[in-house]
Amino acid sequence: MQIRDAQDADLAGILEIYNDAVLNGTAIWNDHPVDLENRRAWLAERREQGYPVLVALGDNEHVCGYASFGPWRPHDGFRHTVEHSVYVRDGQRGSGLGRQLMQALIERARQLGKHVMVGAIESENRASVHMHQQLGFIHVGQMRQVGCKFGRWLDLTFMQLVLTPGRKTP
Repeated sequence: MQIRDAQDADLAGILEIYNDAVLNGTAIWNDHPVDLENRRAWLAERREQGYPVLVALGDNEHVCGYASFGPWRPHDGFRHTVEHSVYVRDGQRGSGLGRQLMQALIERARQLGKHVMVGAIESENRASVHMHQQLGFIHVGQMRQVGCKFGRWLDLTFMQLVLTPGRKTP
């Protein structure tokens, strides 16, 4: 499996994975799929901010998963903290691909001098919570019934990883 920075040619694969998560899961709390222009604008914004979008490619350069991070909150005091997301194509989940993407993303965050990475995970997504725990993330909180999808309330679990333990305040 090759992991690299996303290119414009990867957007159709990213779109397919994103919209599958919108339509069939609770990883993305949107109700409506998006179009290619939406993903193109998202990728351009990430690039402009200096944040990575990584893709995992399988046979024939097929996008099997993607991961990214961006600002956690818009205020200056949070500039050393990022919030990430990782998505894997249906049929390839549980293969270790999400973990590989996360490991590459964590390394990229460290290279960019980030201090903390935050994950916000739908609380019933036990596989994602478990993967984050294996990568060193700790559970830091849960917000009950803050989202709604498929006619039910959703809880949100927050996990964090301190990327640079012992780092002095800048």
